[in-house]
Amino acid sequence: MRTRTAQWFETKVRYEKTMDDGQQKKVTELYVVDALSFTEAEAATTEEMSAYISGDFDIADIKKATYGEIFFSDKETDDRFYKAKLQYITIDEKTEKEKRTNVHYLIQAANFAQALRYIEEAMSNTMIDYVVAAMQETQIMDIFEHNKALKKEHKPEYEKE
Repeated sequence: MRTRTAQWFETKVRYEKTMDDGQQKKVTELYVVDALSFTEAEAATTEEMSAYISGDFDIADIKKATYGEIFFSDKETDDRFYKAKLQYITIDEKTEKEKRTNVHYLIQAANFAQALRYIEEAMSNTMIDYVVAAMQETQIMDIFEHNKALKKEHKPEYEKE
């Protein structure tokens, strides 16, 4: 499992999709893209989706994601994404009261139980006390990472084979 911290944007793409029965249906799908701005998120999503969609499509919505870190799985069966809200527990030194700080993560997993195991595995390497306050499956179809696309397509000539 690898993790990636970045500025993530959620983009909704609306297009006509050919369903299993052959009918055309207008659908809106959610994607996550690594970008520095709304403009860059739109451009990256447009570039990525143009390879998959033959007709016209619209970027229906773009918003900043509440999570800053994503846990990626290398397993083929991990095809869903779960949004987790963890609360880090600290003690305020002045008041000696328990303080909870909310942090959101996105986890790629096959099911709810697997996502929870991945969180526990990742957090086992830290000394932070935490509670999993909430977790839900998302409608995210895929994640477009900025550096991965850059490495594939824009290698300098001396690095190409």
